[in-house]
Amino acid sequence: MSSRRLSPDERRRVLLDAGAKLFAERPYDGVLMEDVAAAAGVSRALLYRHFPSKRDLFAAVYELASDQLLIATTFDADAPLADQLAAGLDTHFDYFEANANSVLAANRVLAADPTIQLIITGELGELRNRVLDAMRLDGHHRATVSSILMSWLTFVRVLTVDWLENGTLTRTEMRETSLGALLGALRPIVDLDAERTADR
Repeated sequence: MSSRRLSPDERRRVLLDAGAKLFAERPYDGVLMEDVAAAAGVSRALLYRHFPSKRDLFAAVYELASDQLLIATTFDADAPLADQLAAGLDTHFDYFEANANSVLAANRVLAADPTIQLIITGELGELRNRVLDAMRLDGHHRATVSSILMSWLTFVRVLTVDWLENGTLTRTEMRETSLGALLGALRPIVDLDAERTADR
């Protein structure tokens, strides 16, 4: 008896899984569409029907990874802010380290690609909003901290990409540097000990 025919969505997921594996294992330029097709057990024609180019495939893979990373990153308003941030950083460092080639492709090879940048910006924006909600900020303080958080998230991403490329810092130094940078920036705005906005 022949195996069940996959639906278009199921087939797309098989292709994305194959692409994700190869993009994680190899630099972007080392991934060939014919290798992705072979890994997925389909013809190149079928792969191109779903993804007209390698860039399109990578963008879909990266968007799915971003969604999964956001699902794995949670914040608890009842937990100390520093503990929540440290846990969030560890989740991201784990992913970036395990998928270094994909992260470097998005932030180096395809750094100017508008689709990739839209995915990154969306991810950073969602992380910023989750931290703001966990801090229970509103009004002027929320707007001020929002600006600081977006700058900090960009800083962490740049630092992480450099870490993946050059290994300049240790994993512990990465976490402590990133955490210290944000807490230092927030201290004039937020009462971090009481975890409420400070009167200024």
